[in-house]
Amino acid sequence: MEALFHQIFAGISNGVIYASIGLALVMIHQATHHINFAQGEMATFSTFIAWALVNSGWPYWGAFFATVAVSFLGGLLIQRTILKPVEKAPVLTNVIVFVGLLVIFNAVAGMIFDHTIKSFPSPFPKDTGIATQYFSAHQFGSVAVMLVVLAALYAFFRFTPIGLAMRAAAQNPDSAKLVGVRVSWMLGVGWGLAAAIGAVAGMMVAPIVFLDPNMMSGILLYGFAAALLGGIDNAWGAVIGGFIVGILENLLGAYVIGTELKLTVALILIVGTLTLKPDGLFGKAVVTRV
Repeated sequence: MEALFHQIFAGISNGVIYASIGLALVMIHQATHHINFAQGEMATFSTFIAWALVNSGWPYWGAFFATVAVSFLGGLLIQRTILKPVEKAPVLTNVIVFVGLLVIFNAVAGMIFDHTIKSFPSPFPKDTGIATQYFSAHQFGSVAVMLVVLAALYAFFRFTPIGLAMRAAAQNPDSAKLVGVRVSWMLGVGWGLAAAIGAVAGMMVAPIVFLDPNMMSGILLYGFAAALLGGIDNAWGAVIGGFIVGILENLLGAYVIGTELKLTVALILIVGTLTLKPDGLFGKAVVTRV
């Protein structure tokens, strides 16, 4: 029974990372109705920035907050310079742009930082005293950090004027424009927030999986599964989906299919959700009269 609890709590630790990536995907999808295939590569590039800052002598938390700020500005800049011109372009055009961003970020990360696997420091070393029977110090700390991020996002969207304007721009852009909301800029802020969330997730997962240009490839797949399972248009559904995916991945990997095939759990969830319940567990079916 104790081994089962270990797997469940490890799944929760992974799930909070998948939830954050899923939330970033949902934020972009709500604003553009497209999936950002480059989300994982953007997070990896941000983590490389943090690694470079730490290696140059910055304290960890100084590098952490600087990376989050740079990632936010980078996401905003990408939307304003690359994606804004193709906002009304055909779907295939946007897909090509997202795939192009994925390839560019991966190639540039490899060119600047090379493709060797690097260790990334944890801000929660083993002797900090926050470890529990079921959580290591880093697992406990990363869960706490991501929960703070999710709580801050909830407060931002619920109580701030910019957050409310972003919700309005995502739900009904035409009506938002009529009341003075600058919809295009709200999309840019959404991209910035998604990039910042991805950066935090990357910095939390890098001490576990090590850092290289392909670090987030598998994690993006889990995040996509979380977003689809919860509902691609439901932010909190993606968060709950992340925890479900994390726990299922660990339990099935430990007791059913083995650790080598754990990635297939995400693929099965993606295919199963799209086949049986395309709107996800918490999504809403949209019916259009024609």
